[in-house]
Amino acid sequence: MLNFFEVFKFLTSLSTKILAYKKNYFNPKFIKMARAMFEYTKRILRKVSFDPNLFCTEVKKAMHYLLPYEIEELKVFVESMIKSNPELSRCTVYFV
Repeated sequence: MLNFFEVFKFLTSLSTKILAYKKNYFNPKFIKMARAMFEYTKRILRKVSFDPNLFCTEVKKAMHYLLPYEIEELKVFVESMIKSNPELSRCTVYFV
């Protein structure tokens, strides 16, 4: 279970990253690299889906370096993974 300080730290780091991304948001080179990171994340999550602990760790790491709209796409992707592998459902806590 996450405590208040972990959630606060996560939200603070997320807002800081959003401000940093906003500056480069319309740079085509930046968007292309960000998209590559999202595809790489999906590939890693497919490979580690056999272990719920490892899967949750990778989801948590992805939340730190993906763009806000990619986090929404990641949420949809994780939900589709959960349908085929129900024990991964505890990782949805990172999307709250």
